[in-house]
Amino acid sequence: MKLVIADGVARITLDRPEAMNAVTTALAVALEQAIRAAGEDPAVNVVLICGAGGNFCAGGDFAEVQRLRDEGPAALRSLFDAFRGACEAVGAIAQPVIAAVEGIAMAGGFELMQACDVVLVRDDARISDNHVNFGMVPGGGGSQRLPRLVGAQRALGLLLSGDRLTGVDAVEWGLAYRAYPAESFDAEVDRFVSRLATRRPDAVRTIKGLVREGLATDLPAGLDLELDAVVSHIAGDAGGASVSAFAGRKEGPA
Repeated sequence: MKLVIADGVARITLDRPEAMNAVTTALAVALEQAIRAAGEDPAVNVVLICGAGGNFCAGGDFAEVQRLRDEGPAALRSLFDAFRGACEAVGAIAQPVIAAVEGIAMAGGFELMQACDVVLVRDDARISDNHVNFGMVPGGGGSQRLPRLVGAQRALGLLLSGDRLTGVDAVEWGLAYRAYPAESFDAEVDRFVSRLATRRPDAVRTIKGLVREGLATDLPAGLDLELDAVVSHIAGDAGGASVSAFAGRKEGPA
């Protein structure tokens, strides 16, 4: 696992390129630690998760799964608990977490992608929940996050078929925000996260919190959360500058 912080961006790289960044217990623990460390750093405004070697993540490491299976249910559970902790850390920190997905994002890699706040994909990325192809079931949140993202019909179709999506498909399904061609993918990802890193941190973090908290409740309660947040934000120390900037804005490219 690599964590590099520069210019307001914490870049976390899944660094097992020889195994297409497959998830081991050690990698999952290191990923959670890196996400939480970035979240605690006041210099970090946005977190980017990517994979080394041209792939995002191929899912669980089969060799480790087999070894843990031989050791018994408690040992096997430790892998899935560690990966769940990494995925839940995304929502636990205040900063937005962006996934940059290229190459393979399958099984656990697809589930990590689903856990992130914003997903940027390469057009030709190969994305699937292929657990069923091996007689397996999801263990990293796919059976729960996927239907909440795309609806039960599409989620079940994808989970039961093991079908593969491209990056373009992922955007059309609402699983990703933008898809970029291979030749401009890295530059476009850098441009997106660099721009996000310059936004007012308090506004960005409040927006992330509102969306995540709102999705966990009903609409009236979510609207109450938003009302409290906007009044607090405008009335706060930085509110005057924000309102003045908004009032004096000129329309044009963001």
